[in-house]
Amino acid sequence: MGFQDYIGYAAATLTTLSFVPQAILALRTRNVSGISLGMYSCFTGGVALWLIYGIGLGEWPIIVANAITLSLASTILFTTIRCRRRTPGTPPPPPGAAHE
Repeated sequence: MGFQDYIGYAAATLTTLSFVPQAILALRTRNVSGISLGMYSCFTGGVALWLIYGIGLGEWPIIVANAITLSLASTILFTTIRCRRRTPGTPPPPPGAAHE
């Protein structure tokens, strides 16, 4: 494995892990007021395409990084959609509360 491979793995790890705090925060608090639905929709679609691209090439670093990122970005996207469908003015449930 060459230097460029290490750079690629490091980049994939950092960009993938960057979504973990946002996903945890969105799931715990259900506060998605600062999340752009348009941005996450486009981003999630783009990551899905990168995953398909990686599968087509048979490149495991691209496949693994984008599969994990897709699951995290999808979690944030679907949490945002679900929470915004609530009746306006309804506060989010407290952390640990039973979901609807």
